[in-house]
Amino acid sequence: MVNKNSTEGFFPSAGNGNFEIIAKTFRGLEDVLADEIKGIGGRSVRKGTRVVMFRGNLETLYRVNFQARTALRVLKPFASFTARNEDELYREAGRTDWPAVIPSGNTFAIDGTLASRWFNHSKYIALRVKDAIVDQFRDRTGKRPDVDTDDPDIRINLHISDDRCNLSLDSSGESLHKRGYRTGTGPAPINEVLAAGLVLLSGWDRKSNFIDPMCGSGTIPIEAAMIAWNIPPGVYRKKFAFEKWPGFDRELFENIYNEDRAEPEVPPVIIGSDYSAASLGIARDNARNAFLGRKTIFRISAFEDIEPPAGGGVIITNPPYGERIRQENAKAFHMVIGDTLKKRFAGYEAWILSSNLEALRHVGLRPERRIVLFNGPLECRFVKYSLYEGSKKQK
Repeated sequence: MVNKNSTEGFFPSAGNGNFEIIAKTFRGLEDVLADEIKGIGGRSVRKGTRVVMFRGNLETLYRVNFQARTALRVLKPFASFTARNEDELYREAGRTDWPAVIPSGNTFAIDGTLASRWFNHSKYIALRVKDAIVDQFRDRTGKRPDVDTDDPDIRINLHISDDRCNLSLDSSGESLHKRGYRTGTGPAPINEVLAAGLVLLSGWDRKSNFIDPMCGSGTIPIEAAMIAWNIPPGVYRKKFAFEKWPGFDRELFENIYNEDRAEPEVPPVIIGSDYSAASLGIARDNARNAFLGRKTIFRISAFEDIEPPAGGGVIITNPPYGERIRQENAKAFHMVIGDTLKKRFAGYEAWILSSNLEALRHVGLRPERRIVLFNGPLECRFVKYSLYEGSKKQK
């Protein structure tokens, strides 16, 4: 078996130079995240399925956690080996110098993910590596480190792809979609990372009108406002896992946190509407938590009654569909969506995210673009419709 698990220079410092970093995302957002990472300063950027791999220094690692809108988790790999059963996994994991990874007195936790024919239970593989860690400490020092699954000092990620096992240090902690502004949600809320990805995929110019006509608890309009006002998604979070690492550079991170960021010269109109007063109450609270209460407008309205601002713009919405919220007639509902877009939204570009592919056909408009995305386990289509007065041929 091959084992590459040197932990020399395991915790990066400002003078370390570049090292390998992995950022996780949703399937379908890899291109968006890769562009974000390049803009942040990542080098040798490569895309995989649900991951973007790149090289960067300590500042890059901090910035991707703090600034990347479509990253779910940022990892620093440190060991790679092959294993095809639990005994091999335990033995190969035990070759790592774990006291160099988990300093004395520190707590740890380990999370496992897998896509393998050799293993079929992510919690069990994590447990076997935890056993290898604890047994090594006990043999070497007579003491075992404590496990803290809620707030560990060191969080380790184990990923197994077929028989390739990769161990990484998790620099994020809680998933980065947990921005910190959303204290309430309605039924089946959209993930913040996915919402930001929709806005970036749409190519919205951050100047024209922006509308989510079925906004629920307001996540899509809030993420759009954060993009327009250049607010980093990490600004609301209370902590990142890297803040507990040995050698954490507080001054560097505070400089990143406190950077001046340009605001829009002409603020866009950002509107979220919904028929549910309760959902809009939550949306307004979430916007205030994000200090965006005056930069977003929330209105009670059924979709078919919306009066959009003149001048055109972008619509992005994640309408209720069968898997999320029970609809008596999803096809009829999507027909109403199509009719309303044609009648009221000339000059706009409309983007709809839905997993109900049959119902989408009843929108009755010709799609200009289709993008495959995943909303959790649901395979979805993110579909663009350009809305004209008269026919497209005349336009």
